[in-house]
Order: sequence, then structure tokens, then C-alpha cells
Amino acid sequence: MVEVSRDLVINNPDHLAYVLGRYDENIRNIEDKLGVEIRCRKNTIRVIGNDNSVSEAINILKELEESASKGIVINKETTDYLISVKEEREKESFSDLNDTIVCFTTKGKPIKPKTYGQKKYLDSIDRNDIVFGIGPAGTGKTYLAMAKAITAFKNEEVERMILTRPAVEAGERLGFLPGDLQEKVDPYLRPLYDALYEIMGAESFKKNMEKGLIEVAPLAYMRGRTLENAFIILDEAQNTTPEQMKMFLTRFGQGSKIIVTGDTTQIDLPSGDRSGLIEARKILKGIKGISFNDLKAEDVVRNKLVQKIIEAYDTYRP
Repeated sequence: MVEVSRDLVINNPDHLAYVLGRYDENIRNIEDKLGVEIRCRKNTIRVIGNDNSVSEAINILKELEESASKGIVINKETTDYLISVKEEREKESFSDLNDTIVCFTTKGKPIKPKTYGQKKYLDSIDRNDIVFGIGPAGTGKTYLAMAKAITAFKNEEVERMILTRPAVEAGERLGFLPGDLQEKVDPYLRPLYDALYEIMGAESFKKNMEKGLIEVAPLAYMRGRTLENAFIILDEAQNTTPEQMKMFLTRFGQGSKIIVTGDTTQIDLPSGDRSGLIEARKILKGIKGISFNDLKAEDVVRNKLVQKIIEAYDTYRP
């Protein structure tokens, strides 16, 4: 096979340092994954190998440079991700994801998509009235939904925010916990509170909750209601029964938007019970205005060991 070489010149020394990575870990990773040789002299990076691999390596290096220019954190995991999403990169530049800001946390940190899967999920929320975000832990499916809900609420696009989860242990075990009913179910709703505090601020959240404009409640509280002009999130939906899922979705009123999030690999229902999330996908598939979005292991934005753990469990066969 004929070897070719191509050069990429990076004039900004700070950008060059980020592209190369700590101890050159980024370019060493590209070499290993694509089977090319990369040499760097001053501000010129030379890639040597077969034509297709060299072109792909140059494209990834250009993405890293553009990302560095926008302040995106670059590391070995970034190069791993860029190598794995070639098809997506051909449609949209990875660095362009940084241009999409949903909102800011109380500390001024921008909330934005970090993967193509997250960007597709956010776009789907903008275009549809009922959106399902399905994927493993750490993919941002609930956090991004919360950011969208809070933004819509602050912009007065909706009058209320309603956040709910099924309390799977609402039978025998929950009964032994101390306190009234709200205190018993609060542990199940804690992840929703945490996101609200970080994005909205504890004081603003409590004030709006006292006014009844924000509601955080177990799924059972939704029965018999019609929820209008509201942004409604059902979290941990894999732990709903088909009957509960139907009950929840039919609460949908005028001017509202629903986001349903869940992980079908983490079903905690009693053995033999069917998941309402899995059945909803089969029943509602193809209905206009309802969108199903799959977030995958490569969309995990927590510690990268989480991604490896998910992949290991997915491939393990006892």
C-alpha cells in the first residue's frame, strides 16, 4: 500500500499544545487507533500512512484545533469520541456543538451538548411536544431536560414546571421510612432537586414551589389531572408499568410539553412486570409530534470509566 503524508500547520501555540495533549497523548492515541504515524516539528504536524487513514487523522486534528479555539476541553477521551463518530462529523463539526447553549447554572457555567447524541436530543425537544430520552446513566438525558424546562419556565413559555418519578419502592420498604408521605418519597426525587438547585438556585426554586409554579412529586400524584401550559418531565420512566405510562401521557394538556427519560437496562420493577417505557415505544412509534431518542455509551459525559462499565455490562454473557 502506498504511503502518503499531509501537513497541518497550527499557528497558535496554545492551540497546538491542546491538540497534542498532555505528553502528546492525543496524537499517540490517534496513531494507535488509525494506524498512522504523526510527527510534530515546531507548529507543523505531519501525518504519514495510507491515504484514507491520513485524511481521517487530519480531519480529527482539525476538529481538535477548532475545539481548542472555542475553549472546549480536549483530552484522550475527546479523540476516542471523534474517532468513533466519523459519520456524525461529516454532517456537523464537533466544535459547533459548543455554540448551542441551553442556559447557565447559578455559577455562570453554560449548559450545552457535549456529544452529537445530546445535540440531537435537544433539537428533538425543540421540535416535538412529547419526547422520550432513552439511554444509560451519565448521558445527560435528565439534566438536559431539566435545563430545557427551566429555560422555558424563565422565558414564560410555560406557566408551570412539573417533575415526577415513579416511587418503585412505594410499598413495603417505603412504609418503614420515618416521616410523612412527602418525606418518604423525597429520596426518590432527590436527583431532580439537585438539578433544580444547580440550574435555578435554591432560593428561586423554593419561592416558585411555594407559589405552586414548580411541582416535584411522585407519579401517583398525577392521576386524575389535566396538565396545561406546563413543562412536564417524567424521570426513571423504565420503572413505570404500562398502565402508569398511559395514565401519565394522557395528562397532557394544551400548551404543554412532555419529556420522558429512562434507562431500559435499569428496570427495578418486580419480576414479571412489564415496563411502560418499553411498551410505549412499541405502541407510539410513528405518531407525529412524538419523538424517541436513543443516547448511547459514547454519549456518557461522566467519568469515562462509566462508559467502559456500561459497555462491559452490555457485552457480558454469564
